[in-house]
Amino acid sequence: MIGTILNTASILAGGILGKTVGKDFSPATQQRLKVLLGALTVYVGLSLTWKSIHGSFGQISKQLGIVILSMMLGNFTGRLLHLQAGLNRLGQYARKQVSEAGPSSGNRFSEGFITCTLLFCVGPMAILGALQDGLNGDFKTLGLKSVMDGLATMAFAKTFGWGVMLSALPVFVYQGSITLAARIVQPILENKELLDALNATGGLLIFSIALVILEIRKVRLADYLPSLVFAPLLTYWWK
Repeated sequence: MIGTILNTASILAGGILGKTVGKDFSPATQQRLKVLLGALTVYVGLSLTWKSIHGSFGQISKQLGIVILSMMLGNFTGRLLHLQAGLNRLGQYARKQVSEAGPSSGNRFSEGFITCTLLFCVGPMAILGALQDGLNGDFKTLGLKSVMDGLATMAFAKTFGWGVMLSALPVFVYQGSITLAARIVQPILENKELLDALNATGGLLIFSIALVILEIRKVRLADYLPSLVFAPLLTYWWK
């Protein structure tokens, strides 16, 4: 659970810095941070996929075929379940809370808690990172998310106050529960091919997050989350 602990600590640190440091980042600094986070996300995603696809030309072709088919089926399933639409509604509610918050707001503590909890828990990185942390101890994705959440908390603390730091608790419980659940089912994925398929698909999803961060392309990331279920299933069936 190293990744979740890092994420929790980053939210607390971001809240403290946001309340004690008065100066905001300049637009130029914000742009540089965005590019840096995007580049790191590209590296984490593609390196995970690269390490998970190996073997002969035929084996690599089969693995790529499974990944592509998993993402197609996952996207279809996600659209049927309206996963992205549901997350969009939560995101719109959070943005509304931010835009309506002001010095005269009487309940900014609870608003900050609810807003940050939604933003930090509902994104695909929370699920992907927690799964990777539980399945193979890889916390790089949650490490990236920690940086993003810490910077976001610094900004939100200026608007909502100390309530934003309380969101560290549901983040810890939510992501920690996913990590522990992943450890429980990890023996089922002892077959390295199943785990490689899951990691290769997850790597491409993380890479897609970079496209959103860098504003290159809008990707309905949540709709692709069922791909993480299809990847090991297709690998098991396609032996």
